[in-house]
Amino acid sequence: MIDAPGASHEIKHRPTEIRLKKEDKTLELDFAGGERFSLSAEFLRVSSPSAEVRGHGPGQETLISGRRHVGIMDIEAVGNYAIRILFDDLHDTGIYSWDLLYNFGRDRDRLWRDYLDRLDAAGASREP
Repeated sequence: MIDAPGASHEIKHRPTEIRLKKEDKTLELDFAGGERFSLSAEFLRVSSPSAEVRGHGPGQETLISGRRHVGIMDIEAVGNYAIRILFDDLHDTGIYSWDLLYNFGRDRDRLWRDYLDRLDAAGASREP
């Protein structure tokens, strides 16, 4: 569990508690407004804000497949604004800001459907 330190005027949504559930392969987040989200390791991995996934500009995104069973080994605080997630497929370059995690929780269902549609269109699979 990581406690999110003091408030900043630049951050719109700050978690009050973050719980890594390794066995369930989920990250649970509670936010100051009372919102609670549970995000799967697979969702977080395929949605990574890293250059590997997002690219370096529009149109450079990479569709990540085969991560159905990915887990989270650890999470590390990055300053007062984010965490780095260490996945068991050894991906560890994404910096997940508090606002990004909040938006992932709020928009998870739509983002997940979009991801599954992109996988289907590419003839790819969630399976390794």
